Order: sequence, then structure tokens, then C-alpha cells
Amino acid sequence: MVSTTTSRALLSDRQKPFRSTSSVQAVTPSRSTSPLTSAEAERVLITACRQVDLDPADAELLRIGSNAVYRLRTPVIVRIAQADADEAGARRQVAVARWLAAVDYPATRALRVKQPVKTDGGLVTFWESASEREDYAPIIQVARLIRELHELPPPRLNLPAFEPFTQTLTDIEQHTGKENLDFLKEPLEKLKAEYALLTFPLPAGVIHGDANVGNVILDRDGNPLLIDLDNFAIGPREWDLVQTAAFYERFGWHTEAEYRTFVNVYGFDIMEWPGYRVLADYREIAMTVWLARKAAGNPEAGAELTKRLAALRTGGSRADWEPL
Repeated sequence: MVSTTTSRALLSDRQKPFRSTSSVQAVTPSRSTSPLTSAEAERVLITACRQVDLDPADAELLRIGSNAVYRLRTPVIVRIAQADADEAGARRQVAVARWLAAVDYPATRALRVKQPVKTDGGLVTFWESASEREDYAPIIQVARLIRELHELPPPRLNLPAFEPFTQTLTDIEQHTGKENLDFLKEPLEKLKAEYALLTFPLPAGVIHGDANVGNVILDRDGNPLLIDLDNFAIGPREWDLVQTAAFYERFGWHTEAEYRTFVNVYGFDIMEWPGYRVLADYREIAMTVWLARKAAGNPEAGAELTKRLAALRTGGSRADWEPL
């Protein structure tokens, strides 16, 4: 059994061009599928840092692909998306971080510079680095942060309505191959129709959109922080509960004791709601489609993708799905 204190849960639903590092979330994904080169990323880093009076000397490259992540000598994380990334989405992420800071909510902090910075080669955001490690919070703190987020007064931000299906359908067409196109689209379209008929027991409001143990880390002092702010939206609060339930009920990534703690702290058990199956089924497909974006050139992701597609085709067990 994978403990929440020792393993990162899989991140899902069109959301991560790379894994989170320290206290910062992914910048809005690029529309391009070509990876950045280290030379391109370094050039963008130097240009962007100069615009906000930061020193890029001796910056550590943490991750590179379609996006790049650097840590500066000062406790700052720099995230570089390609030039065609969604600038409005990046601005919204920074605005959400500013709002959460203003209400003293424990989340990743955007650096207090004018951003995002657009260069001729990339779109750049700057974030405070909360820790040099990736330690994930225990489930009791995950539940508490989600509950406290849902209790906040709504911000004066133009947050979008949460729309989970459109991007996933697009990603199926672009990343899963012709042999999987109809196989994945048909159940997703059916789930979309079922979703439209659901009655949600919790009031709608601000949601994280990808709330799970993998998006709550511990800072240098051991305090939990919510990260990955790129899916903030207005929508049913159940979306922020379904992944923890599915991680327990379908994949075995949480123990029963962990899930019961989550329910007791948050105050609602989504698994007792008839609509749980629709949201959980959607998440299974979305997680698999997200993995397809990683599979090219990544043998581990490719093997996991093959396993998941087989389970979805046959109705087989999800108990051997691994968090990547």
C-alpha cells in the first residue's frame, strides 16, 4: 500500500506538462508538442530574469521538456512555458496566488514581481520556493486545506466555470492514437451526458480542480501548502473530493484509515453520493489520457499507459495502476 506521506499520487486531467517542484504549480501548458532545448530555456531564463531584476547566474535546471523549471540561488523557482502558452491562463494563476496570499491561505506564493514575463521564446512565471524537497502532507492536512479553501469567500476574480470534458476530448484526439480514439471517446461522451443530469449535494463555488495528496506539500517548517493553482475555477466542490476517494477505492493508493480521516475532517463522503461513479470514471479516463502525453520517449509511462488502456478496455482491476 502506498502511504500519502511517502509517495506522490498521480496528477491527472490535462494539467501537468511536468511534475510540481517545491511550492509552485505548472504554468499553463504550451500548445506545442516540441520540447524546449536547454539552450532555448537558458536564453529565456536570462532574458526574463533581467526584466524582473533577478540574477540567473548558477541557476539549477530541475526539469525540462515542453516546459522548463529552474531554481535560482535565491529561494525562487522559475517556470518557463513555450511562447505559445496561454498567457491569460498564466495571469489567472498569478492572480489566484495573490488572492490566496491576501486572505492568508497556505498556498504557493507568486513572487512579487510583474508577471508573467513574455519573451520571444517563452512565457515565464516566478514563485517562492517553499522547500528544496518534495514531502507530501498527511491526509488530515490535505482534507483540512480543501475544507478551508471551500470556506473562503469568493474572490473578485474572473475565474472560469469548471469544464472537465472539452480538453480531455481534445487530448484524446491528439495524443492517444487512432486505435484508441473511438474506444476512449465513446465512454467519455456518455459520461458527459450523465454529468449534465447530476444533482450535486454540495454548494458550487471556488475549487482547486485537481485536489489530491500530490498537490499538498510541506514547506521547510513542516507546514502544508496547496500547490498547482492552474485549474482553479468555479464549480461543484465534489471535484475536489473525488480523487482522494478514487485513490482509495479504485487504486489502493490510500488506506481505508486515511480515507476515513479525510471524510471525517472534510465532513462529507462523496462515495455515498450516487454521482460519485460518474466523476470517478471520468478521472480514470482523464488520468490515462494525461499519461499518454508523457508516454512518448518514456518507457515507464508507456508501460503504465498500456496497462491502463487494457484495464479500461476489459473492465479489469485498477488495483495495479501505479502513480507516476
